[in-house]
Amino acid sequence: MAQCSIVEVSLVRNRLNRAIDTARARAQQRRELTAAAERAYETFLRDVATPVTRLIANALKVENYAFTVFTPGGGLRLASDRGRDDYVEFALDGSAEPPQVVGRISRARGSRTLDEERPIKPGIPPEELSEEDVLTFLLDALQPWLAR
Repeated sequence: MAQCSIVEVSLVRNRLNRAIDTARARAQQRRELTAAAERAYETFLRDVATPVTRLIANALKVENYAFTVFTPGGGLRLASDRGRDDYVEFALDGSAEPPQVVGRISRARGSRTLDEERPIKPGIPPEELSEEDVLTFLLDALQPWLAR
């Protein structure tokens, strides 16, 4: 029969305390990273995404595609004027490593709605996204509406 060793209570408590300290430090670091990403996301929306999205909306109208730009609190949406469930919007995914901007695409197809969410540029934080990244994403996301 194998012999069981008895672990010292002080050893267990020391290791537990180190694990608690490590978990708290990681949580604090994560909160700081998320707060910084939220600030960068606000700047991204204001300085990069909104101007490009407004340009796209204007160009779409010239080509007889009716889309409107909405800027609800903390977000940006390019919505089709023909269907309330047809839109492309930007959001911050704070759970990603690093936090990143995602695009949510919603399309109504008859009685059902198709939803998709994908990063604007995978693995890239908000402060590194460019106007070209936003333009590329929007042109790709708008393909189903442009095909009609």
